[in-house]
Amino acid sequence: MRFNLGQDILPHEYKGEIYNRESASRLRWIIGGFTLVFAVFAIRTLQLGLQSNDIQKSGMYGNVVEARADIIDRNGVVLAKSVRSGNIKLYPQNVKEKDINHVANVIHEIAPMDYSVADALNLIHSKKRGVYIKKNATEEQIKIINAAHRKYNCFEVEQFTQRRYPQRNVFAHVVGFAGKDAGLEGAEYIYDDYLRENQDPLRLSIDSRVQNIFHDQLNIAMNKYRAKGALGALMNSSTGELIAMVQLPDFDPNNYNDSAVSTRKFRILRDNFEMGSIFKIFNTALAFENNLQNKEYKVNEPLMIYDKFGRPAMRKPIDDVSSFKRDIKKHGITKLKAPEIMLHSCNVGSARIALDLPDGAQKEFFERLQFNKPLNLEFGKTETGLTYRVWGPTERATASFGHGIAVTPMHLLLAVNSMTNGGIYIYPTLLKRSIGAVRGERVLDSEISSKLRTIMFHIAEETTAKKARVKGIEIGGKTGTAEKRGADRRADKNRNTTVFTGIFPVSAPQYIILIMLDEPQGTKESGGWKTAAWNAVPTAGAILDGIIPLLFE
Repeated sequence: MRFNLGQDILPHEYKGEIYNRESASRLRWIIGGFTLVFAVFAIRTLQLGLQSNDIQKSGMYGNVVEARADIIDRNGVVLAKSVRSGNIKLYPQNVKEKDINHVANVIHEIAPMDYSVADALNLIHSKKRGVYIKKNATEEQIKIINAAHRKYNCFEVEQFTQRRYPQRNVFAHVVGFAGKDAGLEGAEYIYDDYLRENQDPLRLSIDSRVQNIFHDQLNIAMNKYRAKGALGALMNSSTGELIAMVQLPDFDPNNYNDSAVSTRKFRILRDNFEMGSIFKIFNTALAFENNLQNKEYKVNEPLMIYDKFGRPAMRKPIDDVSSFKRDIKKHGITKLKAPEIMLHSCNVGSARIALDLPDGAQKEFFERLQFNKPLNLEFGKTETGLTYRVWGPTERATASFGHGIAVTPMHLLLAVNSMTNGGIYIYPTLLKRSIGAVRGERVLDSEISSKLRTIMFHIAEETTAKKARVKGIEIGGKTGTAEKRGADRRADKNRNTTVFTGIFPVSAPQYIILIMLDEPQGTKESGGWKTAAWNAVPTAGAILDGIIPLLFE
């Protein structure tokens, strides 16, 4: 045997007479196995090639969005759905002479607004290489084109899956939207793993009928009161199921890139507001907890807060609106008890109660209601409420009527609910809950909660919340108006937020509603007044009038 440098160890010119039968047999097996593997590979490659061709012809390529489960409301109404769509392309040069009229009719059938039959004929005769004749085609249009392609071999469909939102703006902030590979906002983002990994729909707690009424009435209110924004929510008091959540301005999730990022921000969770006299609910609860409910407090004079050196600690004294001062003067009232102070929404009386509380009581109570931290909710994280670092006399007095402390609307909704549902802080959900254990914790004695409900009922019957009343059901409520602050942190009397929160039925609440208007303006009807009683309350009344028959059907 000769060995040649750089050549195989067994060169072709080897002519030896030695023949090893065992080696030859193994070689045949190796060659046979290789041939079999090669044949399987070749067949599979051919199959894939044919499949690729079929896919291309049927349009299964292009901007393919990952498959996602539908999102539905509590009653099965579709809120988000993945639908097949596609861009339809014509190749005029491929149209045979005998098929020209047939192809023109197909083009007119799927795009009648874009092409008359004559337009289609002109396009075919142009003999262009390829022309898009319909973008974002429906499944039915794609079906027609696929059938036509099999007959005439001149069409192509670049098919893909789109995420569509049939309710459009109405559920914009709740459902959110998805991108090509994942959910980006709202339920699409929060429940992204479920939506990608399951075929069964994601059932939300929201009722689309109630949501639509909220959306319509908040739109009316924004226009009527020329408000900068509006929001509203309805929650089941016991289960924490959110039945409606609407924020305006909104956007169309089908075209979310056309909207400003600021519009897509979910302010119910992400913005802090001073809530005004709504905080008198908490102040009154503190009065009951500290056995101050029967003590009489002077309310007929403004209250100046002084520092430890006897100097005024405020730019001006705490005072009340002129209508309140006029009424108490008319009836000769000089003092009120805590329930009456809440009923008539008296700032001076509220401040005096707060100053009468034990040191640290307010701070502890607000921490009990989680105002001092973000809420890590099932459907998102809120901002942290803005509370005081130091709780001096001024801070205690102003916090009693909701000035100087700012919280998110979600913080407020959950806190008021805990004050009125028997004293349990219920954590909310966007998912429809079945009967069973609900996550919550006690924050208030049930007897105090019952007394607060009674006061709120009288507010709705007698004072600032009268315009929220609806026939056939007893409602309790509380209003709040707060001046917004400028860059210098000073209150701006020309800009305010107005809030109404209501519970019903008041004897055993099943639902709590929250309505807020951002910078509403006075109207001729209100005589220029722009407080909550003139805008947030009637807006809530209009919503309640529409939804109560649906909630108790």
